[in-house]
Amino acid sequence: MITFETARLLAARLEEAWNAGDGAAFGAVFAADADFVTVRGELHQGREAIARGHQGIFDSIYAGSRVEYTVVDTRTVRDSVAIAHLSAVLKVPAGPLAGDHAAFATLVIVTGDNGPELAAFHNTQTG
Repeated sequence: MITFETARLLAARLEEAWNAGDGAAFGAVFAADADFVTVRGELHQGREAIARGHQGIFDSIYAGSRVEYTVVDTRTVRDSVAIAHLSAVLKVPAGPLAGDHAAFATLVIVTGDNGPELAAFHNTQTG
């Protein structure tokens, strides 16, 4: 069963990858066929596209940024599927997006061949 702790561990892996500016590590948390909707409403499909897209922003508009993820809740849909919500605070040190930005995300967590992974992540900027 996918638990709150499972969601917390996945969020911690995402946070660590973001803060290291490592798109491949960020993408590694996702299923091969995962969907990622950005705060701008852009859809990236597949682990590789998610990794490439994030590396692009880590190398440009979000260079040197830091994110803090907090899992708010989880709900089991069935033993191998859960929905989690998390809040995020992104701190961007410089550039056109400098400052602090808040977001809220919905994650679909599934049990894959190698354990829990994200099947979907929908990110919404809240402030």
